[in-house]
Amino acid sequence: MKKIIAGVDEVGRGSLIGPVYAAAVILNKKINKKKLKDSKKLSKKKREILYNYIKKNCIFAIGSASKKEIEKINILNASLLAMKRAVKKLKKKPNLVLIDGNNIPKINYYKIKNIIKGDQKIPEISAASIIAKVSRDRLITKLSKKFNRYYWDRNAGYGTKNHLSAIKKFGITKHHRKTFQPIHNILSLK
Repeated sequence: MKKIIAGVDEVGRGSLIGPVYAAAVILNKKINKKKLKDSKKLSKKKREILYNYIKKNCIFAIGSASKKEIEKINILNASLLAMKRAVKKLKKKPNLVLIDGNNIPKINYYKIKNIIKGDQKIPEISAASIIAKVSRDRLITKLSKKFNRYYWDRNAGYGTKNHLSAIKKFGITKHHRKTFQPIHNILSLK
């Protein structure tokens, strides 16, 4: 039996806004694995090129957990939920699921293994990191058009100096995660 491996990674855990995304990717055997790298080590332009290359040459699925789910079950559990959703959406069931990081979601009837720094070591996980990052960045860029004072198109909702000063000046939006520092602190002061 041919071994089908899916790589899984998530993005957006440390962001102050929006959903957390995860991608699950099964590579086509013809894909050039040497091109695949951790999404954080690639320029935005290179990520976009590889995103299109991966989409054309792989089986992939995206899962997410909403801001509301993050606030209800916490970011770790929401990240695991997004991963589980991505794996379950794959059109082909993998024999082995390789997950980046320390924690793995519980998914019945799947063999799952975590790999620390997997996005730097395993091409399937690198591909998943690219798919998840580009997909979430596109959503955040879209949201940024309406909330341009927060610079989300440049900071992806992370707590950069510009983003934090915009929060202090303009307040929080419906997309901010209210359970996250410093949002929680700002709300506590009111």
